Amino acid sequence: MSPASYRAAPPRVACSTLQVHPRRTKSGHRTRRPSRKRHRDAGPKCPRLRLTDVTTSPISNARVTAATVDEAATRVADVASRTPLELNARLSEATGAQVWLKREDLQPVRSYKIRGAYNLIVQLDADARAHGVVCASAGNHAQGVALACRRLGTRGRIFVPGTTPRQKRERIVTLGGTDVEVIVVGDSYEDAFRAAQQDAADTGAVLVPAFDDPRTISGQGTVAPEIVEQLGQAPDLLVVPVGGGGLIAGMATWLHERHPSTRIIGVEPAGAASMGAALAAGAPTPLAEVDPFVDGAAVGTAGEHTFPLVRDAGAQLVTVEEGHICTEMLRLYQSDGIIAEPAGALATAALDSIEVTPGSTVVCVVSGGNNDISRYGEVLERSLIHQGLKHYFLVSFPQEPGALRRFLDDILGPDDDITLFDYVKRNNRETGPALIGVELASADDLEGLLERLEDSPLGVERVAPGSPLFHYLL
Repeated sequence: MSPASYRAAPPRVACSTLQVHPRRTKSGHRTRRPSRKRHRDAGPKCPRLRLTDVTTSPISNARVTAATVDEAATRVADVASRTPLELNARLSEATGAQVWLKREDLQPVRSYKIRGAYNLIVQLDADARAHGVVCASAGNHAQGVALACRRLGTRGRIFVPGTTPRQKRERIVTLGGTDVEVIVVGDSYEDAFRAAQQDAADTGAVLVPAFDDPRTISGQGTVAPEIVEQLGQAPDLLVVPVGGGGLIAGMATWLHERHPSTRIIGVEPAGAASMGAALAAGAPTPLAEVDPFVDGAAVGTAGEHTFPLVRDAGAQLVTVEEGHICTEMLRLYQSDGIIAEPAGALATAALDSIEVTPGSTVVCVVSGGNNDISRYGEVLERSLIHQGLKHYFLVSFPQEPGALRRFLDDILGPDDDITLFDYVKRNNRETGPALIGVELASADDLEGLLERLEDSPLGVERVAPGSPLFHYLL
């Protein structure tokens, strides 16, 4: 399937390798038309199975140790790139430390996920491979599974949620070729995971977890020994993005055994801090709500395998607001020439909120670069709002000549810019409401703008961040 053909007809795709399962309204009507290919219903109504209900193979209960990570490094050497470790001048100057970036965004699948997926699948025996593999993913793990299937000649079915960016879906098909089938289902990773579990239970296919399997964890942990080899020593501080916890669990386990003096910090998006919730509760705990924006780390429940490994390694967890992640994405692109997806910018985004010892050696993992260029409008918007530079107001204008001119002359500052003006003229002859977006040159200019609005005769209501209307705008 070519990217052009995919873009031409979303979400219904005339292709044998991609299915889109329709969601239904309460009345039972489809909100999306399904693909012509017949398939089992893999929608959100699937039974809520646990991972232990699906047999992958006996070795799935194996422990994760520094030795299993070293063994995995040998297995994945032929398929995973030895990605660069680069000193970053911008972040080093900002922190006073030597900040190195481990560029896992430069993997063949543009993320570290190939390491875990390949390490699991390559260990399957002939009988298990004959039944094929199945996985759920927000996009990056799916690409790792797809490439592993193609390299090993194994059939794979890949379930992704509808929130997965189109760019990632296209890459899955490109990497897997005719060896994989991509099925879009539900609105979250959990929806896709339940569908993958049901598929494995029905067909006998091997479930390849995105993070919660010792083989996946050991494979993803191979980033750690690679960093130490390239650096020539263990870093003083390692900063790792966290979704379900596979990457930090593997890396922290290896470092805790081999270089216990390294301080390890895991960074989660504020809207999906499942590992932090697990550490606070003493066990994996489902989040009541997950913000899907950081799709590579939007996991509602930490893994049963990953949680105790992260806990026992003594890793510290912090969160970063989604708007701040967007700001860091733009800095990485504009200052460093790095195209990072939201999850890929998590680690470096946290550096201005954690304690960094001047002169120390810090390594941040840039975990992925699968970012859809069509999302940059939202990225910029979220960044401006986070920095206090973008604001929205509902303004009631008198329906008389010169009202808008007086607003521009008397209320807006010299460096303020109107980025949105949506005016609706009412039938009454007195006022007409307008939704106005204002971008400031400096966040400090907001106080003056609010004072001028309050002193004006106009009826003004600020659209507060977090309100339903604000979410609609964003």
